Amino acid sequence: MLEEEYLDITFLKENGFIRKRCPLCGKYFWTADESREICGDPPCGSYEFIGNPIFKRRFTLDEMREFYLSFFEKRGHKRIERYPVIARWRDDIYLTIASIADFQPFVTSGVAPPPANPLTISQPCIRMDDLDSVGRTGRHLTLFEMMAHHAFNYPNQHVYWKNETVQYCTELLNELGVPKEKIVYKEEPWVGGGNAGPCLEAIIGGIELATLVFMNLIEDENGDIELKGSRFRRMENYIVDTGYGLERFVWASQGTPTVYDAIFPEVVEAIIDNSNIGFERDDEVERIIAESSKLAGVMGELRGERLLEMRRQVAQKLGISLEKLESIVVPMEKVYALADHTRAILFMLGDGLVPSNAGAGYLARLMIRRSLRLAEEIELNLTIFDLVELHRKILRKFEFEVPMEIIHEILELEEERYRKTIAKGISLVERVIRKKRRIEKSNLIEFYDSHGVPPELVVKIAGERGVEVEIPKDFYAELASRHARAERKAKQKLLKNEYPKTEKLYYDQPKLFEFEAEVLGIEGDYVILNRSAFYPESGGQDYDTGFLIVDGAKVPVIAVYEEDGVVLHKIDADESIKDKIRSATGMRVRGVIDAERRLRHMRHHSATHILLHVLRKKLGSHVWQAGARKEFSKARLDVTHYKRPSEEEIREIEKLANAEVLANKPISWEWMNRIEAERKYGFRLYQGGVPPGKEIRIVKVGDDVQACGGTHCKTTGEIGLIKIMKVESIQDGVIRFEFCAGEAALDYIAQQENLLRRASEILRVEPAKLPKTVERFFEEWKEQRKEIERLKKEIAEIKADMLIADAEEYDSLKIVAEIVDADMKELIKLGEILAERGCVGCLMSSEGKVRVVTFSGDDRVDARELIKEIGRHIKGSGGGRPKLAQGAGQRALSKDELMNIIFSYLGRVL
Repeated sequence: MLEEEYLDITFLKENGFIRKRCPLCGKYFWTADESREICGDPPCGSYEFIGNPIFKRRFTLDEMREFYLSFFEKRGHKRIERYPVIARWRDDIYLTIASIADFQPFVTSGVAPPPANPLTISQPCIRMDDLDSVGRTGRHLTLFEMMAHHAFNYPNQHVYWKNETVQYCTELLNELGVPKEKIVYKEEPWVGGGNAGPCLEAIIGGIELATLVFMNLIEDENGDIELKGSRFRRMENYIVDTGYGLERFVWASQGTPTVYDAIFPEVVEAIIDNSNIGFERDDEVERIIAESSKLAGVMGELRGERLLEMRRQVAQKLGISLEKLESIVVPMEKVYALADHTRAILFMLGDGLVPSNAGAGYLARLMIRRSLRLAEEIELNLTIFDLVELHRKILRKFEFEVPMEIIHEILELEEERYRKTIAKGISLVERVIRKKRRIEKSNLIEFYDSHGVPPELVVKIAGERGVEVEIPKDFYAELASRHARAERKAKQKLLKNEYPKTEKLYYDQPKLFEFEAEVLGIEGDYVILNRSAFYPESGGQDYDTGFLIVDGAKVPVIAVYEEDGVVLHKIDADESIKDKIRSATGMRVRGVIDAERRLRHMRHHSATHILLHVLRKKLGSHVWQAGARKEFSKARLDVTHYKRPSEEEIREIEKLANAEVLANKPISWEWMNRIEAERKYGFRLYQGGVPPGKEIRIVKVGDDVQACGGTHCKTTGEIGLIKIMKVESIQDGVIRFEFCAGEAALDYIAQQENLLRRASEILRVEPAKLPKTVERFFEEWKEQRKEIERLKKEIAEIKADMLIADAEEYDSLKIVAEIVDADMKELIKLGEILAERGCVGCLMSSEGKVRVVTFSGDDRVDARELIKEIGRHIKGSGGGRPKLAQGAGQRALSKDELMNIIFSYLGRVL
């Protein structure tokens, strides 16, 4: 379908490259070696560079990165600093998965200009699609650096295209010592993220080192080009999107058995030296690992029987037993995976991700817990932080937002939570095994997602109880993929017709409470004006209310929304008023906004910015807004943080926030070019979300800077008092601050004072003496409660004596059946005493709901079976233990009916 796209790359033909078709995979490739018949891309070839480096010298990560970036700088590309691995500028994905992701969607779509054109970058990326293969294949990594050069071509601006891109790649490889005869360019169309285009993969020595994508297609169901099951059409823009694997380049330069040995050998050695790995890395071990890597590269997927087959082949080739091979490669796979994972953890936490059970934090926790499990399996006597810290020393040229002290604290807390989770989870797994005698994939997912129990532990527990469990293919990768993308809720369309975008007066005039506008239309309850000062619900700020004056009539505005730039005013009016508005289309009306409501929202919104700024200053730069709401009487701010702050910290935060208010700092806003704003302020701009468009509104509240479309005060002093009302952990890794400002804060304080006064009046003491008085009453209440419990037990003993005295006998068993005026707690206590004294029977209470307790002091009779029998007669059910069961029903029975049922049941079971 894209054949002509490859044929017009004249650089290839002019430099002696011939187009051939691989007889093994059927794909086309270009080679300058006339004798080459196959593409060499595994499985059509194997890794020839292991033990035989393909570059003229060995490179470290730092050396290779600098070589690449300098190469493109010399060719007119501007070097761009890396973006975070957390894609803060995206609302669809959590992690940066490729260098082009840095520039999506605004640059690639042409909405915003690129930061430079052309540019070069070495972007750390995290992909968890192949999580289960990491460590096993010798080449898979969770975190990798994608070295890249990009050119953004537009209809009126051509930078460069396919010929230059292939030329650059060839020249780079030549400078590294690779002659063109050893380079293979394989044709492999690329599809991803709604775009597509022709692509050449650069393969040398059996490994793909670079991917050259020529992005010129966009997904369109009516498009005339079909690729990989989707239809596409040509884009006006055309983008050079390349990816050169830094780690693979370093590996190819060294020829080590695995990529891990090339990029972080110090970490691999530290793990081996501090674990139960019972062998030295001698020549034989190196040869075994190297042969495993070579064959793994050819075989691709490695699980179950296919993995075993690969190991058999390697063992046979090396002339050793399968057992000896596995005694080396299995523990080394865990060593390599742990070395890889801890590097990814450094970037995740260092760039500000906080582990949690949802969103991006889920992915961080997944990596941490998988690392803890691997460490357990190889009996590592280092902590996960020790390995993370070692990576930090190796990656000395990188800057991270979060200091190592906070990363250390996060990892210690995560390990503590993991241990507690495992302790609770073991009994859960055992219960499921006892009940079902099998474990399914859905159980494994629930064990991990809901209870934090890793599948390896489930397999171990199940095996000890004679139940076989196999971890499904790519289990961890599937868990990660379920949480890799942010959920997007479909918005309900409110308007049927199209209208011009509303002129929004509230942006520059937040204290404009009256205005005139022209009626453009009315649909249902929604009035559309050409301009409006009514703020629509947005960015967590509640909507304005007020009224419209139409031909002298006041029409209440009860809600305001925005749809595609059009402000919708929801009115509370009958049909006659709506007809009047309809007839007023094209005429002017007056809008009046509830000023008190707007001012409260403004104070709460400005206070939210101050509080977030203080939290980042006090708790750390890992703090990130996870949600916010600004209402009339209060506001809330959800932030990422690994533990609930102490009461002392909360008071300090409140004090610092009010210091910002008292400083009466200016609050200002301006419209800026998106790329310029990002360059100046960084991605902290997007605390409240990612606004669309080339121009974004930048709001400065004191020292806080954010992209924000809300209404704000003119100075921080206008906010008034900020009072924190409540702080709670709403989920792991997310803390909610509920607070109020201005008049709302005064209202809250007055309510608290009123509560204090009422409590003082009830207890007849001064407010200052309340704590001691309440403490005294509490202690007295506890003593009285103990006394009541003691008396209840005595009463139950007396009742039991009376019931036993009145008991009937069956086969030497004392049978008790009684209707008792008591609650369930009392019934259970009485049942326990009767069971202890060897009785069998049932107690029933029909006060309101019919409650039942069965008991048995004889091993031949199961109280659970007895309650099932009674349940059939009372339209109910129950359960419990063999000695005592409880339940409820709809129909009450008499004592005689109960006794008859019990005797009938005993007649069958005894």
